[in-house]
Amino acid sequence: MGLRAAVFDFDGVIVDSEPLHFRSLQDALLSEGVRITREEYWGHLLAYDDRGSIRHAFERHGEPLDPARLGRVEQRKVERFAELIPEIGVFPGARELVGALAGSLPLAIASGARREEIEAILAGIGLRDSFRAVVGAQDAARTKPDPAPYLEAARQLADHAGGALAPAECVAFEDSVPGLMSALRAGMKVVGVAHSYPAVKLQSAHRVVESLTALEAGSLGALFED
Repeated sequence: MGLRAAVFDFDGVIVDSEPLHFRSLQDALLSEGVRITREEYWGHLLAYDDRGSIRHAFERHGEPLDPARLGRVEQRKVERFAELIPEIGVFPGARELVGALAGSLPLAIASGARREEIEAILAGIGLRDSFRAVVGAQDAARTKPDPAPYLEAARQLADHAGGALAPAECVAFEDSVPGLMSALRAGMKVVGVAHSYPAVKLQSAHRVVESLTALEAGSLGALFED
């Protein structure tokens, strides 16, 4: 099988938004008396969607969490992140790689972030039209490291790839260990991008790069030659 589509994780691959997710989650948790550190976020919470990161934070701090409390923290996190969106930066090489691939392949996003946040940021940085599908936290039955987000992205791209598309015909770009596991379990070829984790932690990927600037779109077909 050859390369027929590409699926990108969002936070930590295309946009440098993880510091803003940390700040907004930290503020939201503080409103309920839970204080997380930067090290705790990057070491234990980064790969989860909003609800998952909130649940794990409360569990780690031995705090009770009922549905009302979860809802308050989640809403506060969403509101705070929306305030920070203008500060988001695009990783070097992301625009160029997305542009080069979009000219010949259908592209999708598969992320644990909220779809409306992804859509707003993509529109703000001028990349929304490059993606045929956006799969957010609410669009898959389960979150990473489960393969569901990547399988759903492949399903949505099928109509743009001639009506049938196997995950094995997709390349995925991931920066986190759970995300890497998700894409691999879906059956995709995976490029690990060492923006959030050191390269040594991403060695199960088919290829690891320190930055998207190190990738030539034309070189990705080689991942499908074995």
